[in-house]
Amino acid sequence: MNNLPQVKVGIVAVSRDCFPESLSVNRRKALVKAYADKYGMDGIYECPVCIVESEIHMVQALEDIKKAGCNALCVYLGNFGPEISETLLAKHFDGPAMFIAAAEETQNDLVGGRGDAYCGMLNASYNLKLRNIKAYIPEYPVGTAEECADMINEFLPVARAIVGLSDLKIISFGPRPLNFLACNAPIKQLYNIGVEIEENSELDLFEAFKKHDGDERIPAKVKEMEAELGEGNMKPEVLPKLAQYELTLLDWVEAHRGYRKYVAIAGKCWPAFQTQFGFVPCYVNSRLTGMGIPVSCEVDIYGCLSEFIGTCVSQDAVTLLDINNTVPADMYRESIKDQFNYTHNDTFMGFHCGNTNTRKLSFCSMKHQMIMARTLPEEVTQGTLEGDIVPGDITFYRLQSTADCKLRAYIAQGEVLPVATRSFGSIGVFAIPEMQRFYRHVLIEKNYPHHGAVAFGHFGKALYEVFKYIGVPVEDLNYNQPKSLPYPTENPFA
Repeated sequence: MNNLPQVKVGIVAVSRDCFPESLSVNRRKALVKAYADKYGMDGIYECPVCIVESEIHMVQALEDIKKAGCNALCVYLGNFGPEISETLLAKHFDGPAMFIAAAEETQNDLVGGRGDAYCGMLNASYNLKLRNIKAYIPEYPVGTAEECADMINEFLPVARAIVGLSDLKIISFGPRPLNFLACNAPIKQLYNIGVEIEENSELDLFEAFKKHDGDERIPAKVKEMEAELGEGNMKPEVLPKLAQYELTLLDWVEAHRGYRKYVAIAGKCWPAFQTQFGFVPCYVNSRLTGMGIPVSCEVDIYGCLSEFIGTCVSQDAVTLLDINNTVPADMYRESIKDQFNYTHNDTFMGFHCGNTNTRKLSFCSMKHQMIMARTLPEEVTQGTLEGDIVPGDITFYRLQSTADCKLRAYIAQGEVLPVATRSFGSIGVFAIPEMQRFYRHVLIEKNYPHHGAVAFGHFGKALYEVFKYIGVPVEDLNYNQPKSLPYPTENPFA
């Protein structure tokens, strides 16, 4: 995947001048060794220039980690720490920062060897708030060298998403289709979190597509598609057009990324797309998403943004699905009830026309888009990728701007069950604990659209931290709450 940032965390140890500097030096060395022993040295850099005790040291450390190519920062309190200098580190560093602190090592050294970083972390957090500085602080930020190494490793996906967002451009084509206000949202919050957007007409895209007629790269691209689809290549006649379209999008990305390193696309796919282009773009969208360039359907800008965040966190392909239909009662009784610990209302089907990457489908075949073919000639609806989504852990999530321009998000962990869907499109049988209540008191109550992003694995912890870091208020950061924790709008007599 070539559209994701590589994160390098600069580890800078700090020391309050009335505490032994050696505590911070030795504890930093132990931390780096513990990280290297467990995870290797990829992704971290030990700042050797100085232990930060003053503002001058702070400037020296910043210059060193910048020269080393660090784009994320770990401020490590080896002892109590200098609350001003250490928070200025985060203020003047251009990238995500985390704060962690050293636990005491032994009862046999609690005089000269006591660092009081447990106390210092309180002052650090207080000073960060005074200066309005964002920082990632783990759930319990004080630990041994080994525990702090784990904290840094858990910071990497969070940092990757923050770095990615700071250099992301979303390219959109066309307004949302008629009768499709569901994914309409103000773009102001994109600018607030540092994302650029370039909005284009689908007519601009169509012109670029026509200019790719006869492109000499089309045959090689068709061979790629044939190899990927294998026996699922049910519509070989449409592959040259799909190849032409993929080349059009990839060339557009390179010509329009501007000063941004990373790109995601919110694309148009109906109603006029099929009749003018002569196909549906689902399979191409799935292929770009597999390359690390998420493409959302139906000009869903915040869906596209959500996909990119999940791609950064998981370093894997994601997908965008409709929270679509209920699981029939007979399917639940036959394939789920006595085999999995889920109620019928914990289950639902996630579906989209065919935008899920082949790596995330148990099987797949190239077909026509059945829903669109109900009102259009079948030959112009070719290009969708159908198949059941691979069973396994998933995280269903979305970042959204409300109509009054406030950030809101949800996260729900669950799984795709190994149950045949017996349906069409890219589709799976999903199970999320307490989905019935989550559906009513989050998705409906909070006015979320029907599109949700899906990451393949449990990434709720990292996503939660990313959303907090970029400014989603905690009260608007929703999840599927257990029965023991009612939602504010839940009827206690229901």
